Amino acid sequence: MSDLAPPDGWDLRAGRLHRVFEFPDFAAAFGFMASVAIVAQELDHHPNWSNVYSTVEVELWSHDVGAVTDRDVRLATRMNELAGG
Repeated sequence: MSDLAPPDGWDLRAGRLHRVFEFPDFAAAFGFMASVAIVAQELDHHPNWSNVYSTVEVELWSHDVGAVTDRDVRLATRMNELAGG
């Protein structure tokens, strides 16, 4: 990741950006994922994620580089915005 810092709320784990988002319920979590899907498609950069009820766990890294890049930081930042901060 060189000089790239994880956005607020994100950690660096095993060379990947990691965050768990928590929402009031499943509908809110799924709505967040749908919103992120549109952004991810526009950026042509897609998260590894899972959803259990009101939580969405995310890992980001650039598969083609095998490391975190500015694309990951941009998507993580947008995810923060879509989650409300």
